[in-house]
Amino acid sequence: MSVLPGTEHQPHARAVLARALARTAPDGGHVPGDPSHAYLFQGPPGSGKRTVARALATVLLAETADGTVLDPAGVASRVERRSHPDLTWVRPTGSGEMRVSDVKEAVVEAVANRPFEARRRVFVLERAHAMNDGAANRLLKTLEEPPDYVVLVLLSDRPGELLPTIRSRCQTVRFDALPEGELATRLRTTHGVDETTALACARLGLGDALLAGALAGGDGAPMRAAAEAVARHAIHAVGGQPPWKAMSDAAAERGKAAGTVVEQEAKELAERLPDRERRRIEREAKDDAKRAVRRERTAALDASLRLCGLWFRDAASVAVGAEATVHHVDRLAELREDAGRTDVHRLLRCVDVVDETRRTLRRNATEDLQLDAMSVRLAGALARR
Repeated sequence: MSVLPGTEHQPHARAVLARALARTAPDGGHVPGDPSHAYLFQGPPGSGKRTVARALATVLLAETADGTVLDPAGVASRVERRSHPDLTWVRPTGSGEMRVSDVKEAVVEAVANRPFEARRRVFVLERAHAMNDGAANRLLKTLEEPPDYVVLVLLSDRPGELLPTIRSRCQTVRFDALPEGELATRLRTTHGVDETTALACARLGLGDALLAGALAGGDGAPMRAAAEAVARHAIHAVGGQPPWKAMSDAAAERGKAAGTVVEQEAKELAERLPDRERRRIEREAKDDAKRAVRRERTAALDASLRLCGLWFRDAASVAVGAEATVHHVDRLAELREDAGRTDVHRLLRCVDVVDETRRTLRRNATEDLQLDAMSVRLAGALARR
């Protein structure tokens, strides 16, 4: 039996999706696949959900209503470009929220139309957990009784945020984080970093391959340096202003870049629409861009704080002789120095301080005040009484 590309190291996905694949009967005949009407692909970012969704769509769309199997390479090319008429690929709007308008025409109403070329129609919804209540309730009706030619694939790295009624109507396909060694090899190939740095980024991603890739890329070194500077400033009891400003500024730049992308996408979309729709898109784009700025800035700052917390955690690991568990494996000399300047209990208190700051920032927009307060608390946690 063939294996879908991307499931080679995903045993659960490979087992669940096997039924969807066509196979050869003992007499040499063709046995069509029997896919579920709806799948929920769940797993951490970068675990391959999107890749397997494309591969599944290619297999399903390669079969026509009369049983003819088309050239998979040609179908795959059209799926990759999202130009196949029987494939609909839905992403949340620029605000990061999937609204009723995102699913109403593209999915809920479109499922009533029979396939144009293939035996089936495939609908893929990225970041399905971002659906607001209105969108989720509209989609729920479609999931309950879809036409027999429809296959819906929902992708999510936060399935717990989906309505239980949505999850219960999908067949779950679990994707595990990439093995550490495999991810490190990929980072070396993709970003050209050395072996030790690749391993550090793979570990620092904590299962998130997209974050690991970002850390190995151009923005990764400054982000790591800023987080390390904040931690080491506290450990070494350096005087003067704590260096959290670089962390805050980098997050702000990431947010600004995200807002620019949203505005550009909205502008390109509006140019293809009638006047009435164009005005609506332009009106919504400003609010969407503001939400995107806020969302990306918060995410970038949270990632930086997580790196900072891991530095304290790694220094504690070094202090107790557990260097094999260190995440910052390319900074062992610095971690050894820091581990010798304080004790394990103080370092672990610092981990708690950083984690509490992360939780507070999710509820409070005053980033700079929170970061300044965190620096004061870190100094207190490390002070010898």
